[in-house]
Amino acid sequence: QVQLVESGGGLVQAGGSLRLSCAASESDFSFDALGWYRQAPGKQRALVASITSSGRTNYVDSVKGRFTISRDNANNTLYLQMNSVKPEDTAVYYCNARGLRVKGVFYGMNYWGKGTLVTVSS
Repeated sequence: QVQLVESGGGLVQAGGSLRLSCAASESDFSFDALGWYRQAPGKQRALVASITSSGRTNYVDSVKGRFTISRDNANNTLYLQMNSVKPEDTAVYYCNARGLRVKGVFYGMNYWGKGTLVTVSS
């Protein structure tokens, strides 16, 4: 089975930068969209950024101009570059794939990684 494994989380000071990675264990896959979501204590899980199979990107207003979502097809990896981070960015960040198919077989409409914690200190 395919796995989505997030990495790159940790402690960072406000104003600093961090890059999150989501690596897929299977190279032969397709999707409708990939995205990064985050969930802070007491908050609902919410979309941060997404990218479609054609490369179209979308961002929540609070991170526009600070975060960049991208993917490296050669390494089967999704990235979230986080610049000028703020304490309110503190959350568990999850990698998500929509309409995931692996080796031509439908895998899931909404497939998640385990998450990686980002903590921003003031």
